[in-house]
Amino acid sequence: MQLNALTAISPVDGRYRSRTAHLAPYFSEWGLMRYRVRVEIEYFLQLTEIPLPQLNGFKPDQAAPLRRIYEDFSEADAERIKEFESTTNHDVKAVEYFIKEKMELLGLSDFAEFIHFGLTSQDVNNTAIPLSIKEATEEILLPGLKGLRKTMLSQARQWKDIPLLARTHGQPASPVTLGKEWAVYVNRMDVQLAELERCQYAAKFGGATGQFNAHYAAYPERDWMAFSNEFVEERLGLKRSQITTQIEHYDHLAAWCDCLRRINAILIDLSRDAWTYISMDYFKQRIKAGEVGSSAMPHKVNPIDFENAEGNFGVANALLHHFAEKLPISRLQRDLTDSTVLRNIGVPMAHDLIALGSLQKGLGKLLLNESKLKADLEANWAIVAEGIQTILRREGFPKPYEALKDLTRQNSVINAESIALFIEGLDVKDSVKMELKMLTPWSYTGSAAALVDTLKD
Repeated sequence: MQLNALTAISPVDGRYRSRTAHLAPYFSEWGLMRYRVRVEIEYFLQLTEIPLPQLNGFKPDQAAPLRRIYEDFSEADAERIKEFESTTNHDVKAVEYFIKEKMELLGLSDFAEFIHFGLTSQDVNNTAIPLSIKEATEEILLPGLKGLRKTMLSQARQWKDIPLLARTHGQPASPVTLGKEWAVYVNRMDVQLAELERCQYAAKFGGATGQFNAHYAAYPERDWMAFSNEFVEERLGLKRSQITTQIEHYDHLAAWCDCLRRINAILIDLSRDAWTYISMDYFKQRIKAGEVGSSAMPHKVNPIDFENAEGNFGVANALLHHFAEKLPISRLQRDLTDSTVLRNIGVPMAHDLIALGSLQKGLGKLLLNESKLKADLEANWAIVAEGIQTILRREGFPKPYEALKDLTRQNSVINAESIALFIEGLDVKDSVKMELKMLTPWSYTGSAAALVDTLKD
């Protein structure tokens, strides 16, 4: 079989390829090669700027052709690296040989031995991979999350005055507004998005075992610590881990995984609540001509977008949990378990993009069924008992909680009439009775609408 969207083993590259393809430049094998080439070339260019004596002949105008090697990196270039790897059996060494071959074509072979100078493969991998994660997060993931947040905020504002029967433990509880319930998720998202934007993308860059042995052996007078800090932090925009083994310790990457897991958990929660509201008939779903909800039951319109979102966020979180737990642990200086795991780092982000797209689609199909919301509120007048007993407490009425408890638990029919009769029988001032009668299932919503107004664009 030829590999294509129908024969791919993973749905990320198969069924959902159209929704994840824009992650390929960051996380595919081609993408990893391109990032490695970029790191190697930028490192070489910084060496020319020290300058090392052997690189004095390198001219500034030769930098642009070198940069075009990674800027114009093609599938043919990736294939060439694979050809080198078939001999070297080492993927980073293959990148080194590829760049040297390109330098020869550019007439720069005199400087070729300063490609990968003093480095070990993890100096390249542990800068290339966090750089790809950082750029994919900033350019793909965060815009997707913020786009969803914008939709959620718009709906929260649209529904801020729509009263809704709340349920705690599945039982009727003090009413809220639908918009306020949506605002809860917006507010939770805001906290975690701020955390995600604060995440640091750390890189290891320090030679074979972390202390520049080869660099200092060749040029002991150079400040390689300062050089590397400048390279990693200013040239690449990453955070350089100062004291490491052969590899990055991945603590910051684990924090990124955990932050993304929390965001996913929030969105799973939203997906399940939206699904539940649909099952309660609080929402209808906008129907698209030709779509089938069930292969057997023609009447059904299934909440498949929310189910798809929940499932994909769950897969993402399973992988992110493993990454956060596994990556910071390595035997002694290093073992290779991190290498094979990191090759999957784009997979949870792909599942997140699939889920975000489904959740956006699902939210966009929601049609409010206000008559059902009103009917449920009308059928649950007992929910104003909290407000009544609280006002009675204020007035010094004896044992108000117990009085309302007797009413609401022993009376089989609690409606506007029975509540009004109860209020009339209370030994309180007429002005208090009027105040109590103002409490209805659709007016007793506290500061719900005002809470929505506290959200920022």
